[in-house]
Amino acid sequence: MEAVPFRSKAEPCSAEEVCVMSWYTPMPIKNGSVVMYVDVSSNGLGPFIPNARFQMNINGFLKRQQDNTLEFTVGNELFNLIPVKFVNVPSRPLWYTVDQAPVLILGGIPEEKSILLTDTSFKDFSIVELSIDSCWVGSFYCPQTGFTATILDAIATESMLFIRQNQLVYYITGTYLTLHGSGHGSENWVRVLPNECIKRLCPVHLHSNSSEYILALTIGKHEGYIHFGTITDGRVSFEMLPRLWSVCQEIRAATCSITWAVYSGDDNDVLLLVESEDNAAKKFSQVVIYNLVTEYVSVHYRIPEFIPDAQGQEFLMILGTESYTNVPMVPKGMSHNPFNNLLFVWGNFLLQSYGYDHFIYLANFPSQLSIKYVVDSFHGELAIVTETEEIWYLLEGSYRVYKLFPSRGWEVYFSLQVMRQPSPRASGETMVTLFYENSNLYQLVYLVINKQGQLIKRLVPVALLLLYQQPGSDYHLLQQKSHLKLLLTNSCPFTAMRLWDLPNPQIYTRQERYRAKPPHILGPSGFHTENSLAVYQGLVYYLLWLHSKYDKDYYNYLASNWLSAGNVHIDMDDYEKVYDLKAEYQLPERIFLDKGTSYSFSIFLTAQSHSFKSEDSDHVFKLRSQVDLGVALTEPNCIVVRVTPKDLIHRNSVLFKVTLRDERYCFDQGISGHHLKKSSVLFKVAGSAGYCFQNTIHGPRMQGNLVLPVLIGCPPGKRLAFDITYTLEYNLMQNKHYFDCVHVDPEMPCFLFRNIFYPFFLIQDMVTGDSGSFQGSYVLKVVGGGPTLDTIKEYDEEEIYRFNSPLDNTDSLIWTTKNATTTKDNFSILSHQSWGIEWLCLENSPCYDTVPHSIFAPEFFFKVLVSNRGVDKSTYCDYQLIFLLHIHGLPVSAKRALFILLVSASVFLSLVILYIIFCLLLPLLVKICNNLHWRINNIIASVTYTYSSSSRGLGNVSEARTSTGSKVSFKVTSKVAQDNKAKPEEIVKKVSLT
Repeated sequence: MEAVPFRSKAEPCSAEEVCVMSWYTPMPIKNGSVVMYVDVSSNGLGPFIPNARFQMNINGFLKRQQDNTLEFTVGNELFNLIPVKFVNVPSRPLWYTVDQAPVLILGGIPEEKSILLTDTSFKDFSIVELSIDSCWVGSFYCPQTGFTATILDAIATESMLFIRQNQLVYYITGTYLTLHGSGHGSENWVRVLPNECIKRLCPVHLHSNSSEYILALTIGKHEGYIHFGTITDGRVSFEMLPRLWSVCQEIRAATCSITWAVYSGDDNDVLLLVESEDNAAKKFSQVVIYNLVTEYVSVHYRIPEFIPDAQGQEFLMILGTESYTNVPMVPKGMSHNPFNNLLFVWGNFLLQSYGYDHFIYLANFPSQLSIKYVVDSFHGELAIVTETEEIWYLLEGSYRVYKLFPSRGWEVYFSLQVMRQPSPRASGETMVTLFYENSNLYQLVYLVINKQGQLIKRLVPVALLLLYQQPGSDYHLLQQKSHLKLLLTNSCPFTAMRLWDLPNPQIYTRQERYRAKPPHILGPSGFHTENSLAVYQGLVYYLLWLHSKYDKDYYNYLASNWLSAGNVHIDMDDYEKVYDLKAEYQLPERIFLDKGTSYSFSIFLTAQSHSFKSEDSDHVFKLRSQVDLGVALTEPNCIVVRVTPKDLIHRNSVLFKVTLRDERYCFDQGISGHHLKKSSVLFKVAGSAGYCFQNTIHGPRMQGNLVLPVLIGCPPGKRLAFDITYTLEYNLMQNKHYFDCVHVDPEMPCFLFRNIFYPFFLIQDMVTGDSGSFQGSYVLKVVGGGPTLDTIKEYDEEEIYRFNSPLDNTDSLIWTTKNATTTKDNFSILSHQSWGIEWLCLENSPCYDTVPHSIFAPEFFFKVLVSNRGVDKSTYCDYQLIFLLHIHGLPVSAKRALFILLVSASVFLSLVILYIIFCLLLPLLVKICNNLHWRINNIIASVTYTYSSSSRGLGNVSEARTSTGSKVSFKVTSKVAQDNKAKPEEIVKKVSLT
């Protein structure tokens, strides 16, 4: 029993509770997820500590105030459990999206607009009074008999909460930074469908097609319609269905009312439970199917008017030829499991149908009772709650319904609990709700102990209750020494059941595992502090973020970071991703199957001593085990199972080798991890249901039934990548040479234009770490490009066709290939065995006549899209890859080449002519220069003489410096100096040089 007193979210957890760490420091989270499970296991040293699992969800409906306190955005928190609001109050169903909703809500508190809210699956909880307007509108189109403040319906999804009060529907959006890249939630409740009269909200428990769903049933003016709500990326939209005519008009009923609705996302079918009335005022109920794609409405099954007469039988197939009692059938609701395709119609009866084909009446459920709601585990178990708060149980593969409470088994169990651990007796208990968690059935019970009310989350030990209900007359006494030993007769056909040869689970479960050991404390105490825990959690979160982005810095960070902040030492060798997880001795929670893949294991059964019998076949005497294994397939056209038995007579055992394989044609292509087809396989040992149990440390558990959910499609964590390494190697081998760009970029190697280009691709498995060559077919398109990285342009659809289609006749092709088939859109289909790609860059293509920016040949960057959609038959995965391809050595056009040639020739000829002219005129220029030089010297000399003669007078000797720097002395006689009448020429002649 698990009892946690009522506590406010603002209070810390006690020391004994596992949730203490979640409120002191946040656990590492991964973007895109708000629901997490924490597994705690022992290292095997010291006393035995069993493994445990608890939830660590994100509550987006809390906000932190300025004083650092937490408040709810949905309303005001209440701190008292008022007994009158819980004692003898009918239980109500807990509705939420399985494995998606981090916060669960439960209404039904009488005359209070309050709900129970929890983010730990009722390990703790809060009572919140909702901040809604509580309006009530009654009119001629919305007949309401009265007003109530009670929250009648409450549904939780991944990021939104929905409630119904009277005829009004409200929703509120939480603030989740890790979802959809948006952290903006709604501050208040929003009324939706304000002009509609809603009589019921119906949940859709499983998400599909990347969305969640909710169904709203109307009354009044839109009777016969439903409002189909789609929740995607934190936003909800409603559409009234059917789109053309109402269900009543489609099935040609005088009047009708939709009682219940369920949605099957795999088939796009809405199943409606319709109560109709014909022209003779005769009422009857029908199962009606409306397909969202074809918009076709059809009556699938008409429910019998009276309970069938099936005395002495466990079940009865309804064929129309059986007899009936006078007890009318009163249908109230439906339940559908898309994994096993089981449909239940319930009321004061229980009808079961596989694939909607034939309905089977389960006869041992008494018609005096009426079912209030059912709870599906989606793992082969179904719990039923009646209007009188009785609990019944149904196991998949069996047609017998077991009563759990009240029952003889419950009385024995409760008495043993009191004997084992006496505790204060409760004066009374009231079941609040019933729900499944991790395949275990739990009750939320209100108890009054010592005049104090408590809400308790209590495990319902289904296996133990069934064990205690075994027939008490089947026993015998065995003499053992001096006393007798009581032995109950074992009705199970085997004594032990084991699973062998299970493969490593990660390739099938698609769960990524990381190992992150806590850091070493450097302080003397050796205990963690808030700072050390913050460093640890922050580091783990950052590493997960880096690896989720597949950033190469992840490995650099691991190799180089040795933090000691927070008084801790972090050894980065303790942080790694686990790729070699070994299988446990049980089937995984679910597996994913791609096209043609298989899953194999063995079932080992130790039979009873009387289980082997002799057979005489073809005069060959042999022993054969009477233990038989049956297999039930939800989709026999999609999955094939092969079971090979092997009798181990000397061990009194039988070994069944089981292989289940996808049939390759059941599913269309889809994005990795999206649009998966739900299916399941049931392995059942004949005669084991309700009789076979295994003792474990947690108590007995049922054996003989194994349910394996299977998701068919493209498994999560797979992607297509450009194999640049092998592409370079193969291109070098085929072209006999490789020329890289002038400016080498290791991240983006170049390929030469005139060489044939052979691309290769990889399939990378991010879960297992494996990668292998992509062997399928694909379509390659150039969807953008430019001469530089900064000028890359995206092409439109028309341009993509002209640049890539081999049937284009506008001289726009960028590339071509040989001997390739084409798609319906006239694009070439390639594979790893193709002839390669020949670059063309025709006249009207964007890479034609690229202007070179240097003396080197032009370059071009192509933005290439590779997709296998619609052309690859080897996988269910719809791969799409976009990468940049650097091509160099592009040719220029003939016109530009001629222009460049003419310009180059002109420049060359001009240089030659200049050289010739220079060579011819050089002697003449030298002679002219020498003559000019001589004349200049003469002029300088004359000017110098004139200046010196006028400044110094007769008899003086003057020195002048020639142009070469040598000194020249001039000596003039007095006769010449005095001869003023002499001419300048005569004076010069009389100069004597020294």
